Amino acid sequence: MFAAGIACVTVVVVALDVYAGTAVRLPPLLIFLPAIVAALGSVWQTAVASAWVVLVVAGTLAFLGAAPDDNRLATGFTTVFGVMSVLGCRYRVRREEEVRRLRSAAAALQRQIVRPLPLRTGDVVVNGLYQPVEEDAMVGGDMYEVADSPYGTRVLIADVQGKGLPAIGSALAVLGAFREAAYREETLTGVVDAMESAVARQNAFATQTGEPERMVTALVLDIGPALEVEAVNCGHIAPYVIHDGDAYQAALGEPAVPLGLAGLVAGPRRGTRFPYPEGATLLLCTDGVTEARDRDGAFYPLEERLRAWALAPPGDLAETLETDLRHFTGAAPRDDVAVLAVRRTGRSDSPEGRARAAIGSRGP
Repeated sequence: MFAAGIACVTVVVVALDVYAGTAVRLPPLLIFLPAIVAALGSVWQTAVASAWVVLVVAGTLAFLGAAPDDNRLATGFTTVFGVMSVLGCRYRVRREEEVRRLRSAAAALQRQIVRPLPLRTGDVVVNGLYQPVEEDAMVGGDMYEVADSPYGTRVLIADVQGKGLPAIGSALAVLGAFREAAYREETLTGVVDAMESAVARQNAFATQTGEPERMVTALVLDIGPALEVEAVNCGHIAPYVIHDGDAYQAALGEPAVPLGLAGLVAGPRRGTRFPYPEGATLLLCTDGVTEARDRDGAFYPLEERLRAWALAPPGDLAETLETDLRHFTGAAPRDDVAVLAVRRTGRSDSPEGRARAAIGSRGP
């Protein structure tokens, strides 16, 4: 393909020169061909294109009877421009490789801050999908965590505003606060307050270093043996409940403000409870799923897909969702994707489950 393209352009230019028969020779215009290859191809392709153009320009001008001085001048310029194209291509390739390594390192760091799925507690099994992008300019700050606390299973899914290493830094602050507070705080709102404080401290530090402040959308769940779940929604996507051949989004009411913006509202965040029947599956996700678009700009119809799959539940819901999402968009995801599928373990009758139920019955 490369050789055919070079040959085709050369034939067209030389044929036009011979056909036109003007005093102005066209082959020197091939001097720009190595520059085009340098912008799109590899170093060796640019070097081959440069050498080829030098030979074509020198040979064509000699064949057409150009003056020796004109031939030497055109050949010299072509040679110099070819060498510059090779050096420019070499610089571009090195920069692209450096950016690729940085993206891969950032994505690897992002994968290390969350634990690999599936995760199991005394109440639930959490499976899913975590896919940080590497092709985009910078990776984002999607995250999740599951804590098997004395008060029940606490589940977090969150998304930091913005991209790059600063977003990952905010994600680390939120995860650290959640991992500590999930075991310490008896109430779910207490866990969220600890996360809010962590984001506020991170933003204060960011301001001192010249970085922009960031907000974090988050959904925190408290799951125990009872057939309902407590949730605190901080501007995140509400969970989906898949049960008895149907799928619907849990009614959590008006979401609270994202983490980092508590100072803008007067009242505290409050928890909401919604049913979680036996045999049901909870699906949590970030906006990498709900805001994915096809080639026509249509959003991914997540709830419609979940209803279709609820009639015949797939063995691995997250894997099915990933495959269908790629098919819908026709390309790899352009934003981080995090999906959690939460199922009960059926251990609510255990002594541990009954103890948790007694703690949970006291309420916040």
